[in-house]
Amino acid sequence: MAAPQVADYRVLSQLKLGGPGGWDYLNFDAQRRHLFVSRGDRVEVVDVDQNKRIGTIPGTAGVHGIAIDQDAHRGYTSNGQTASVTVFDLDTLAVVGTVNGTGEKPDAILYDSASKHVMTFNGKGQSVSVIDPSHNAVVATVPLGDKPEFAVSDGKGNVYVNLEGTAKLAKIDAKTNKVVATWSLGSCESPSGLAMDMTHRRLFSVCDNKQMAVVDADSGKLVASVAIGEGPDAVVFDEGTGMVFSSNGESGDITAVHQADADHYSVAATIPTQPSARTMTLDPKLHRLYLSAATLAGPAQEGHHPAIKPDSFTVLTVGKP
Repeated sequence: MAAPQVADYRVLSQLKLGGPGGWDYLNFDAQRRHLFVSRGDRVEVVDVDQNKRIGTIPGTAGVHGIAIDQDAHRGYTSNGQTASVTVFDLDTLAVVGTVNGTGEKPDAILYDSASKHVMTFNGKGQSVSVIDPSHNAVVATVPLGDKPEFAVSDGKGNVYVNLEGTAKLAKIDAKTNKVVATWSLGSCESPSGLAMDMTHRRLFSVCDNKQMAVVDADSGKLVASVAIGEGPDAVVFDEGTGMVFSSNGESGDITAVHQADADHYSVAATIPTQPSARTMTLDPKLHRLYLSAATLAGPAQEGHHPAIKPDSFTVLTVGKP
């Protein structure tokens, strides 16, 4: 596949949302063109075509992520401080329920279309909580024995999650709710963001030591390692362009990686963003990236995100002009 013109990618706009609170993952509802932005105790909802905030999902204490089930018109938030999940309507944005009793500090969250279950990946609980959305209850717990980071589903009954402490990738059978394989990520340290190329069956894990590990989703073989920027926390794969993007919060940029074929990758561009822009999501229609960021007030202390200037929170849109 020929490399697309990612050299033209740049920050196209900044939507100032301000307000208090930290942030973590974003997710994009491609059907409704709505961007979900986690903000500490709430989720801000942005209409990306109007480039404005259109709503808020309240009551999500310590929210990390947002999962989307298009068939049921439902969204789900992982509320880290209350070990719960808020359920909301994708059309009206109204809260319609709460699921209590996940593992401690739910972080990543996804909807698996094969099992029709929602899964939270619990940082302190070192486990996966499996939720049946038909009656909003936790129906199974999958012990991991390590702190999970981001996770992806292949829609065929397999769920994959990065394990931060041991720098491994776990494969979960979504039908039996059991870990069926655990694979090494080579020299990767503290993997966080994870994305998948469904066609070529490749997983992309971004790691703290400035590398991205590429793994065969079926055999678990490490097929490539690519140099990326400092402090990544998210990675996305754009199927339409064959590009992998890593958002690097410490170096304040995005590493754009070109996929020549399933096992061969090269850095195509480094796109300046701003320091703190560590998480992102993809708009597959416009091939744009949305990142959360804020102006830093000073250096980070060990084990903590750096302090930010009040009211400086913004959503960056990155793409071609």
